[in-house]
Amino acid sequence: MSETNTLWKSPYIVLLLCTLIILISYGTRQSFGIFLVPISDSISGGRVEPFSFAVSLQTLIIGISVPFVSMIADKWLGPIKMLIIGGALYAFGMYQLSNAVSELHLALSIGVLSGLAASGCGLPMLLSVVGRVAPEKKRSLWLGIVSAGGTGGQMFLVPLNGFLLTRMDWTDAVIILASFIFAIVPMAIIVGKASGNALDQKKDTQTLGQALSEAREARSYWYLCLGFFTCGFQVQFIVTHLPKFLEDTGTGVTIGAHAIALIGFSNMIGTALAGKLGGHFRKKNLLVFLYVGRSLVMLAFFLAPISQTSVYIFASCIGVLWLATVPLTAGIISTLFGPRYMATLYAIAFLSHQIGGAFSTWMGGVVRDSTGSYEIWWWVIILGGALAALFHLPIKETPVERLAQTA
Repeated sequence: MSETNTLWKSPYIVLLLCTLIILISYGTRQSFGIFLVPISDSISGGRVEPFSFAVSLQTLIIGISVPFVSMIADKWLGPIKMLIIGGALYAFGMYQLSNAVSELHLALSIGVLSGLAASGCGLPMLLSVVGRVAPEKKRSLWLGIVSAGGTGGQMFLVPLNGFLLTRMDWTDAVIILASFIFAIVPMAIIVGKASGNALDQKKDTQTLGQALSEAREARSYWYLCLGFFTCGFQVQFIVTHLPKFLEDTGTGVTIGAHAIALIGFSNMIGTALAGKLGGHFRKKNLLVFLYVGRSLVMLAFFLAPISQTSVYIFASCIGVLWLATVPLTAGIISTLFGPRYMATLYAIAFLSHQIGGAFSTWMGGVVRDSTGSYEIWWWVIILGGALAALFHLPIKETPVERLAQTA
């Protein structure tokens, strides 16, 4: 009995289930590009801007609400209860999407309700849990594994949703997707039991207000937040608009679904590798490399003739760099301030990420509808990578004075 209990409370169970939760939560968001065409045809007469606005609204609401949701979890509820609430509300929001008949209903279901829900069961909450249960020497690697699970959702849920859309109406496909999301609830309950005392918040003496004040005075933290803006700015545009961009070029929406799935597969490798490398090299230097690399890959893809082969090469290369930024960004935050309030402090950086993603997703749709092409916006997101790299150069990866004194 003792051995069973020890295994049940193993941090490895926490790592596995948190990875599965983010696979479902993040994979759902990455599937919206597959639904863009059928939902736009059904609700807005083929115009993509209303759907783009709904997705960008969700992105923005996640960014705005996640710091407050994380503060509530850090100070009162704890991350497990927040994961349960978020999973249940997310499933309900997607069910409401299946009943959407107007552009307003679309914005409320995808944008508002699902946005609020996703903030409670996304990376900030899950990285906080894993960051507290992970062995210190393996923390960067474990954060990378969980982050990789996010785009692992692209590998499984995106092609699954693409398959469902070939077999049934989009409303039925969304209901099936909602049932997957509801599985977050029982998994979160098991995570709480498996974490043991690692999530006990009473043993930390620093208050949330003190942690926020400490972060506000750390210049490196704000450089990190500014750089993270570009991460969302680039990836959210691609995952939402790539299928439509490929349809415009004659390559086809189906190839777009395959490309997004391939991005997810490649990112599982790239993000885990970034987490591993983050334990051996300066994380800020790796981030500079990643942002520059992204822009170069996008530039080559945009300038080359579009074909099925070029799409798959692009997806493979950009996937390796996709969310490899996440474990490195989270790792720097943990290095600077420790893991206690990581949910809140990462959530503030994540807000910047989501603002960038919301703006880019919406403007991508606006540019496409007004000019008939995505060309202008491709150039904007390509140039953004160079700016992000510059923001990371002055970052100092040293613990704040409070941690240095207790080391």
